[in-house]
Amino acid sequence: MDLSNPKVITCKAAVVWKEGERLKMEEIRVDPPKSNEVRIKMLFASLCHTDILCSKGFSIPLFPRVLGHEGVGMIESVGENVTNVKEGDIVMPLYLGECKECPNCKSGRTNLCHKYPLDFSGLMLDGTSRMSINGGQQLIYHSLSCSTWSEYTVINANYAVKVDPQKIPLPHASLLCCGFTTGYGAAWREVHVEKGSTVAVLGLGAVGLGVVDGARSQGAVKIIGVDINELRRGKGEAFGMTDFINPKDCKTSISDMIKDVTGGLGVDYVFECTGIPSMLNEAIEASKLGMGTIVIIGAGNGISREFNLIPLLCGRTMKGSIYGGIRVHSDLPAILHRCANKEIQLDELITHQISFTEINQSFELLKDPHCVKVLIKF
Repeated sequence: MDLSNPKVITCKAAVVWKEGERLKMEEIRVDPPKSNEVRIKMLFASLCHTDILCSKGFSIPLFPRVLGHEGVGMIESVGENVTNVKEGDIVMPLYLGECKECPNCKSGRTNLCHKYPLDFSGLMLDGTSRMSINGGQQLIYHSLSCSTWSEYTVINANYAVKVDPQKIPLPHASLLCCGFTTGYGAAWREVHVEKGSTVAVLGLGAVGLGVVDGARSQGAVKIIGVDINELRRGKGEAFGMTDFINPKDCKTSISDMIKDVTGGLGVDYVFECTGIPSMLNEAIEASKLGMGTIVIIGAGNGISREFNLIPLLCGRTMKGSIYGGIRVHSDLPAILHRCANKEIQLDELITHQISFTEINQSFELLKDPHCVKVLIKF
């Protein structure tokens, strides 16, 4: 604590100063929460591929910045008018909110709220930051309303979801903040995979494995995982994958290989989780003529992608997805309940654990073919 002003906390945070630079462990100031905000003492965090993109300036190059959008922590203090959580609660800080009153929320068809949006501005909803450095003289940008790579962070209370630590391991709660839930929700909530469906998942990272588990839970009869990392075969099977394709093993296209597994028809649903631009056309071609659905999840290294329009015009549907269509207050509790009942098992995802001060190692660990998720302990 800063004894000269006990309402301001001085703590350690991993700050990225310039595009593509390594993180620097800095001493920063975290202001007290304002009205409708909470300040959280982080307990665990994790690394998502989007954090790597943000360190390189995606989608807006805002620096200096505290990254991280997966994590779990304890509420240290609350601002005025906060009623949904209290000091001492264990919460997941999320990058989406849900007001249940705006046209989008009332529709029940999307998780993108107008009042509590997905925000790339690097600032709180009032247009200011709660983080600063150099004695408070220099503003630090937030990341996706979360900034979980700091010992303390401030978020709007609507972006916080309570977790019962007696029912769900805290490391698992961290993983549910983005990657796995994004995939699971895409199959369950975004497109409602039907029982008896056929599914292809391009990329078996945490998001892709979430798709596999979500499709399994929905009753898909064939779930084809595609990845160039042979070690992902076992991971995929642990979550319910029925077939595995390693593109390195075949000379034909990925879409042709998927068609071979499905009697030449293609699959009902393709989930593109790699973010590789060339994979978009493969995803379209791998789906069934006239009725296939392609769900785009992977952000990749760029925003724009070129694709062949003719196969899409032939009755296929392509849809984008943020956080798997999961509404943070209406849907996420159901996923937490499934985890508590052991219907969802997340231990397979955590392959490495490091301390917060070693956070730069997490970027190197992701290059390890055995790595799926890196857990960061504060």
